Amino acid sequence: MAVRFPSVLRASFFSAKKSTSRSLDVPRGFLAVYVGEIEKKRFLVPVSYLNQPLFQDLLNKAEEEFGFDHPMGGLTIPCTEESFIDATSNLSRA
Repeated sequence: MAVRFPSVLRASFFSAKKSTSRSLDVPRGFLAVYVGEIEKKRFLVPVSYLNQPLFQDLLNKAEEEFGFDHPMGGLTIPCTEESFIDATSNLSRA
């Protein structure tokens, strides 16, 4: 019996054990991003999303707001958690 994960995962769901390096928590083929207005939550998205126009719009917003200085130390997407989930759920259906 196979277990199917949704294409966008909350990072805490995917990493079962703690490690000293956050980069070790990101499985191959995924990218960690931080999303949220007040409290930033970490999500893992497939790298295949990087060439999708909708996700590129999110990356452009991040560049406009933060440039290359992201406060979380990783890629931060400036939108609400709900709108990020809505946008990426549309990508997973395509």
